[in-house]
Amino acid sequence: MKSYDIIIVGGGPAGLAAAISAKKEGIDSILMIERDNQLGGILNQCIHNGFGLHTFKEELTGPEYASRFIDQALELNIEYKLQTMVLDITPEKVVTVMNREEGVVQYQAKAVILAMGCRERPRGALNIPGYRPAGIYSAGTAQRLVNMEGFMPGKKCVILGSGDIGLIMARRMTFEGAEVKVVAEVMPFSGGLKRNIVQCLDDYDIPLLLSHTVVDIEGTDRLEAVTIAEVGPDRKAIPGTEQRYECDTLLLSCGLIPENELSKQASVELSPITSGPIVDESLETNVPGIFACGNVLHVHDLVDFVSQEAGLAGANAAKYVKEGGEKGSTIVKINATDGARYTVPSSIHVENMADLLTVRFRVGAVFANKAISVYFNDERVQHRKKQIMAPGEMESVIIQKKQVEAYEGLETITIKIEDYSK
Repeated sequence: MKSYDIIIVGGGPAGLAAAISAKKEGIDSILMIERDNQLGGILNQCIHNGFGLHTFKEELTGPEYASRFIDQALELNIEYKLQTMVLDITPEKVVTVMNREEGVVQYQAKAVILAMGCRERPRGALNIPGYRPAGIYSAGTAQRLVNMEGFMPGKKCVILGSGDIGLIMARRMTFEGAEVKVVAEVMPFSGGLKRNIVQCLDDYDIPLLLSHTVVDIEGTDRLEAVTIAEVGPDRKAIPGTEQRYECDTLLLSCGLIPENELSKQASVELSPITSGPIVDESLETNVPGIFACGNVLHVHDLVDFVSQEAGLAGANAAKYVKEGGEKGSTIVKINATDGARYTVPSSIHVENMADLLTVRFRVGAVFANKAISVYFNDERVQHRKKQIMAPGEMESVIIQKKQVEAYEGLETITIKIEDYSK
């Protein structure tokens, strides 16, 4: 069985950034495993711009952003395998893979970085009544068809869900000559970035119906029409609010789910809120030597943050390989409450934390003119006003190590959304 210091599962933006970071930390024995036929992951089909503003201080398309990292990985001679599927990861970090050339092979790793990304929520999880006609796609599938395969899914389109991919595809389908009739969102707020609502819907006069969902699908061979109705607080359709839209295409943009089947096999503990691994300040899971980063950990809004997080995971995996897993005994839990849904990380080994630790989280509703507050035990230590917070955009707070060390008897750090008080 061939051994590597670090095996990275996934060759998208998270896997690339993690591999580059680990290599720069002095780890030469690295293997990156990607199931697609090229590195870059989902970025290869994201031909719109808006990437790289934080990382490169310029606006890039998805393939351009990916190529910056691919070029670095090639320059550093990082080993990678394409069209290779990871079948299993054990808690002992034995990775079983399969490809055409080698068949089924096992590798032993000293550390594993999970960077598998996420997948779209399928129609079957949405409980939409009706037949199964042609013309119903996830927004990401339609994006790949249009941008990479040169295939146009349809000409009259309705989009269910206002996630970023759905918003971007509303604009993309319009560019290609389709008529996007409406974007319906079951929640009372959009799941996408504000800039995408403006640039993809408002600029093209595409209506966004909040608190609406698809209640019926017409058509047997090909989609013919959908019926959209308003929903109440219980998300059930309100009788008498139905509207019928003739269309040949329905795109579903109803959320992303971290790809964590392999994580489960490795006995990694998952968060019931994010569906991603529960990690500490090093982005290490409950299984020693297994780290997670990117959208497999929690769904990000900007790829720049994926790269930052993955770089940290790569550096910490390198440290684990070189120094072992000793972290110290002082553990502080991080809680999210009162509007904050979760935090990454969810615990800190104080002796092991960096001088500045970024804690990322999302809110559960839209908040206007509120404050992000941080409590050490029951004492408020941060109180920062925000004009607007929405579930589609990630928030963060910075925790200082010296402040944590100076606070005697610290057991919990709590992040909550509160009324702003000076």
